[in-house]
This record gives sequence, C-alpha cells and structure tokens, in this order.
Amino acid sequence: MLALRDAFITGTGVFLPGEPVGNDRMEDFIGRVGGRKSVIGQRALRWNGIATRHYALTPEGDVLHTNASMSAAAVMASLADAGLGREQLQMLATATTQGDYLVPGHASAVHGELGGGALELASFQSVCASSVMAAKAASFSVRAGETDCAAAVAGEFSSRWFRPSFYEGTALIDAKGRLPMEADFLRWTLSDGAGAIVIEPKPRPNGPSVRIDWIDLTSLAGRFDACMWAGVAPEHRGSLIHAWSHAGPRAAHEAGAIALLQDFTLLKIIIRAWIGVYLEKVDSGRIDPKGVDWLLCHYSARSLRQEIVDVLEGTNAMIPEHKWFTTLPATGNVGSASIWMMLDALLKSGSAKPADKILCVVPESGRAMVGFMMLEVVA
Repeated sequence: MLALRDAFITGTGVFLPGEPVGNDRMEDFIGRVGGRKSVIGQRALRWNGIATRHYALTPEGDVLHTNASMSAAAVMASLADAGLGREQLQMLATATTQGDYLVPGHASAVHGELGGGALELASFQSVCASSVMAAKAASFSVRAGETDCAAAVAGEFSSRWFRPSFYEGTALIDAKGRLPMEADFLRWTLSDGAGAIVIEPKPRPNGPSVRIDWIDLTSLAGRFDACMWAGVAPEHRGSLIHAWSHAGPRAAHEAGAIALLQDFTLLKIIIRAWIGVYLEKVDSGRIDPKGVDWLLCHYSARSLRQEIVDVLEGTNAMIPEHKWFTTLPATGNVGSASIWMMLDALLKSGSAKPADKILCVVPESGRAMVGFMMLEVVA
C-alpha cells in the first residue's frame, strides 16, 4: 500500500489588476446598461459590504490582462514567496468560473503564459469551489510522490461579463430598460484577480508553512437546479436541451442566455444546505469548532455572512466571529480566487502562529457545492 507524504503550502501569491476601484466609480468600469444608472446598485453595495475591488478592464472596455495572465502572475508570486523558480514547478492545477477560451482548458492557457518546460496540468471549471478542486489535485500529486512542487491557482475575469453588450438587445431588459436583480446584483458583487498556492512535501526552511491536513468537497447538485449560471435562459434553466450551444450564439444572446445570473430565492435555501454539510462534519468529529483558530469562509456579501451567523449561533458549532478573517471589503468577491487571497493576507499579516488551525470553507452557489480545507501552521 502506498504511504502518502505530507503536503505543505510553502508559498502564496496574489495578483490584483489595476488600481482599487471605489464604489463611486464602479459603473465607469462595468458600464451603464442602456446609458442609465443601475436601480439596485446602491442596495447591492449595502448588502455586500465591499468598499473597493479591481478590474482587468479600463472604463473604455479595453482589456488590461487576461484571466490566464493574471493566473500566471499569481503563480509566479507564489513561487517567489516559496523561494522557488518557474523551473522547479512540476504540476499546475487551475481553477476558474470561465477561462479566456471556450476550448482548450484554462490550465493550458496559464501554462502558455508561464512558458518554460513541460508541466502536468489539471483544469477545473466550476465557480468558487473550483479552487478547492485544484488544491486537492495538486496536494494529492505531492502526497502520492508524483511531484515535489505543485501549484494550485484560481483566477477570475468577471467584469467582462458585466459590460452592457451582454444585456442590451436581450430578453433580460424590461420595458423600462432595466435589468432584473438576478443579473444586476452580480455586476455589483464580482470582480477580477487571481490567487495561487505552492505545495511541497516539506515545509520551507525559513518562514512559516501550512500543512494540509485534509480537503473535502461535497456536491448537492442532485438536489438543486443551478443557482448561479450562464448559458441558458432563465425560463429553461432546468433543461440542458435549451443550453446556448443548441440554440446557437445569436439566438442564445437574444434570449438572455449568455449573461451570468443568480437565483436569490434558491440561494436562501442552499445556504442552509451548506450549513447542513458543515454540521454533519461537526457531528462526525471531522471538524472541532473549538479547535479552530482561524476561519476563512468565502461569502459573496456581508448580508450572507450574517445569515450564516444567525443560523449557527443557535448551535454548538458556531466559531466565534473574532476568529473569522476576510479580505472582502478591500479586494471584493473574486470568486474562486478569494480563498487564496484570504490565506495570503492572513499568513503575511503575521497573525497566524505555529500550531494554529485554519479552517477554509468555500461554498459555491453554482449548483450547491461546498469545499472544506483544514490547515495547520508549522514553524
């Protein structure tokens, strides 16, 4: 029987494009649908609690970076943090909601940006929890002894979905020229950037490393329709026969099938399903809330965090809020990359000490998935 090695996160890196964009300048970058200010924009900002975010587009819509180039920059930053070079990287696992290509996979595009010699690749395309998928693949490659240096990177270029051309001339616009909340809220919530981790079988000789104790992923897609999606019109969400590729790109665009959408009624239900998975892990002993020193929980909005807290406070599974750590107000919701931005900021703050346990929780509203990672800081 194969004896698995330990796996340690020895470097973290982040790439955020452009300057921080404040709330008063957001529509300059994502654009005004029909030339009008958003009806729900200010409400969305009150709900999500984000103060600044970054975009890989200029206000004129010019592309500053690609998803692949941002991801590659984050990988290089994480390698530098680990004291390594590109030539030592052997395996690359990538995560994203949507890469720059439809085909081939995002990992190939990132490798192309990195350049250099041959790599083992794995591409994971989902929503936020794709970062956990990539981390699990990279860590298992190291633990199995197949590679000695692997990277997991998550990148998002959400702002390109939010330009007016995605909505204008489609069935999503009502008679008054307005977008429904299902479309407009996400424009005020998601932003761009990338984050990466380097995984090795031993801790780095100087500076803290983080041992990966375990990684779990749970999909509840058998119970729920898609909650956050793009590629099918809202009225046909439950039928893949009506997906954009069957209708054709022009017809799909006119039906509003290309835009990124969110079902907020279903989201309220899925929040409780995520919490149910967490409670099962507490009941089974997989997670001991009292033994957690830091909770890095990805959530898209401050209001959703409060809903999670309200449910958990009535249980013995609540992790006190002073142990929660987030970068949401400063970096915004960068989807799959958010968890690595939080981990990078926590480790570089010096607040996490040797023997501290870090629980990472990454819920995904795409189709009801949630990922968990238990980490321990080592000297």
